[in-house]
Amino acid sequence: MVKENLENVEKNIKLACEKSGRDMKDVTLIAVSKTKPNELVMEAYETGIRDFGENKVQELVRKCEELPKDIRWHMIGHLQTNKVKQLLGNTVLIHSIDSIRLADTIDTEARKKNIHVDGLLEINVAKEASKYGFVEEELEEVLPLFGRYKNLHIKGLMTIAPNVDGAEDNRKIFKKLKKLSVDISEKNYDNIEVKFLSMGMTGDYMVALEEGANFVRVGTGIFGKR
Repeated sequence: MVKENLENVEKNIKLACEKSGRDMKDVTLIAVSKTKPNELVMEAYETGIRDFGENKVQELVRKCEELPKDIRWHMIGHLQTNKVKQLLGNTVLIHSIDSIRLADTIDTEARKKNIHVDGLLEINVAKEASKYGFVEEELEEVLPLFGRYKNLHIKGLMTIAPNVDGAEDNRKIFKKLKKLSVDISEKNYDNIEVKFLSMGMTGDYMVALEEGANFVRVGTGIFGKR
């Protein structure tokens, strides 16, 4: 089932890239393996997938220990400051940097371990009360603060779009994040490179790709319903 699902997702990614005149090589599919057993992760791995996303630190660290070492683990869920120490060194990218307090903690712990950490700023584009992340209005005040970090490096933006009936309903969210990325890039903030846009999940990743996503996070579309 996983193999067939992945073929379907990859075909959709190809279609979305063709429609928007993009190169498929610029897109990374993150297989969201949260709550999934190692056997299912290995099914995806055996088809060639190497990027997997987890939203709980303990599960990511456990799978990192138990599964092949060439897997690139992405932390895509809300990260509590007290779990940062445990996470660092086990993840290729933290997609969910949603506060200055968290960024401070990541930089401090990374310095102690003498490692460099790449992260994305989580932006709450839709301003949903149930979601974490920076809102657009606070960015002008917040973004200069990232220049003080020596070991945490911001590489782009991430958003979790609302749960909607149709993918088209989220197009405006993805357009807004893309526009924000261009605006931020033009301002040349220290230590902020807007290289990656992580947006789009099972229900709307094709629309996200059309609007400029280069990371899409697909779980149900690959592994089936939880």
